[in-house]
Amino acid sequence: MKFDSRDRAILNALQKNGRLTNAELAEKANLSPSACLRRTRMLEDAGVIAGYTMLLNAKAVGLSGTAFVQVTLESQGREELDRFERAVADIPEIMECYLLAGQHDYMLRIAYRDAEDLERLHKDTLTSLPGVDRVQSTLTLRTVKRTTRMPV
Repeated sequence: MKFDSRDRAILNALQKNGRLTNAELAEKANLSPSACLRRTRMLEDAGVIAGYTMLLNAKAVGLSGTAFVQVTLESQGREELDRFERAVADIPEIMECYLLAGQHDYMLRIAYRDAEDLERLHKDTLTSLPGVDRVQSTLTLRTVKRTTRMPV
């Protein structure tokens, strides 16, 4: 889908603040409220706007740790990949999961409370996922940049 400058203005404004009213959004995109609403709905219907959400401060809700976990499966058959992916979807501490091309099969981003919580996740959850052969975790020291904004 091709975007013009007003579509980009709508997308950038909503990525910055998803709680904007249509009137505020229309002003930022230099459109009338009705034209802005039509364009926004068109972007939603086309799947460009996938949804609206609220972001939490992880530390404020007690999740001070982030780890990136590389997972290697015993085999990479379609059934094994599907079983692993279904299991991952049910674990709330797994924030993101990516299928990889390379040495490992998956990369997970997990959120945890403290060292004991991470140990529990590793021992009781991650290593027990279907088909897991090896788990290798990398702990973050500090977040330098994190964004949900896509460059449009």
